[in-house]
Amino acid sequence: MKEKYIRQNSPKAWMLAARPKTLSGAAVPVMIGLSITYANDGATGFNFIPAVFCVLFAFIMQIDANFINDYYDCVRGNDDETRLGPRRACAQGWITPKAMKRAIVITTLTACLIGMPLIMYGGIEMVVIGVLCVVFCFLYTTTLSYLGMGDLLVLVFFGLVPVCTTYYILTGEVGADTVIASISCGLVIDTLLIINNYRDIDNDIKAGKKTLVVRLGSSKGRKAYLFTGVLAVAIGAVFITLHHFYAAILPLAYLFPHYATYREMVRINKGKALNHVLGKTARNIFIYGLLVSIGFLL
Repeated sequence: MKEKYIRQNSPKAWMLAARPKTLSGAAVPVMIGLSITYANDGATGFNFIPAVFCVLFAFIMQIDANFINDYYDCVRGNDDETRLGPRRACAQGWITPKAMKRAIVITTLTACLIGMPLIMYGGIEMVVIGVLCVVFCFLYTTTLSYLGMGDLLVLVFFGLVPVCTTYYILTGEVGADTVIASISCGLVIDTLLIINNYRDIDNDIKAGKKTLVVRLGSSKGRKAYLFTGVLAVAIGAVFITLHHFYAAILPLAYLFPHYATYREMVRINKGKALNHVLGKTARNIFIYGLLVSIGFLL
């Protein structure tokens, strides 16, 4: 079915608005946190019930963030005819703004309801973490992305928070291996934001968004993409000293698709064709998460 025939507020429209391809960014941190837990505590100490709630909370929050981004970018007029990235539901008329506002309320409340049982496992501090996730979900699109804080937020909310919190909920503590894994994870996922901002650099300059790529410029922005992925793997090398040999070695294989994608990024340079690089970057993130998780389990 061609996109122009998508019926307004239809299941197909909502599926596109949810952006399924972005869910790898939500899955990978939790997957890594769970793998470290299993590696350190074994099958007998692994509790599947909070693990399932962690996965569901991450997925719903990611969809919530996508809806918020879709709605506010449409209201601000950022998703106009000059947009190079994938089409957005509100801007294309697939979802009405009124329906999207209702969906944001529903997904936000659903995420909170799913997160509430985690209080029984992680304590009352889970409320604080949940509130911060929701608040910054809104602040990113409405304010912080314009101040160039997106990369820092990715490191925190796609690295430190999900990996460490998942491990803490299941074990009641956070070790050095968890912190290191969370930083590496956040850096790898940040490559997705970097390529997104690299593609949109001209539009972001017009919109006054001071992203990292806007501040660095196109040439250094490309190098930042390559360096961020390499740095993540280099930091993970510390796992050797923490008796996680395979978790340090296996992710080296991630560098091959990461470098290949970087070379494609350099070759394409500008335009909508960079969306192919965006898709491959999402694939690379999942590959990294899989390699790290297998490394811990081994």
